[in-house]
Amino acid sequence: MKDIENREDLEKLLWEFYTRLLNDPGISYIFTDVAKINLETHMPSLTDFWEQSLFYTGNYRKNVMQMHLDLNEKERLTEIHFEIWLNHFNITVNDLFFGINSEKIKTRAQSIATVMKIKMATH
Repeated sequence: MKDIENREDLEKLLWEFYTRLLNDPGISYIFTDVAKINLETHMPSLTDFWEQSLFYTGNYRKNVMQMHLDLNEKERLTEIHFEIWLNHFNITVNDLFFGINSEKIKTRAQSIATVMKIKMATH
């Protein structure tokens, strides 16, 4: 298996990851019913975010925390939601990639989830 090396690898990872999330009834409704995300139009932005987070390149300039705080106002994001999200993320990375960047992106995902949980608990 190869490591995550570029934007195309991130796209592969994210399409598989979000396919898994959308097929998990414990979390899929957050994307389909609450956020009403169109994955086709949202994927470039998701890829930009992870490209910025992993490779420090790209054009992501949105406030990801504020978007999730707004979502949390509509539907409380629980510890279970974060566990499901992180579990699918880690499994997807492990199924598709192996290496330094693969470990780094899983660590970043854990950090992001932790910060979001803390911020949401204080709002």
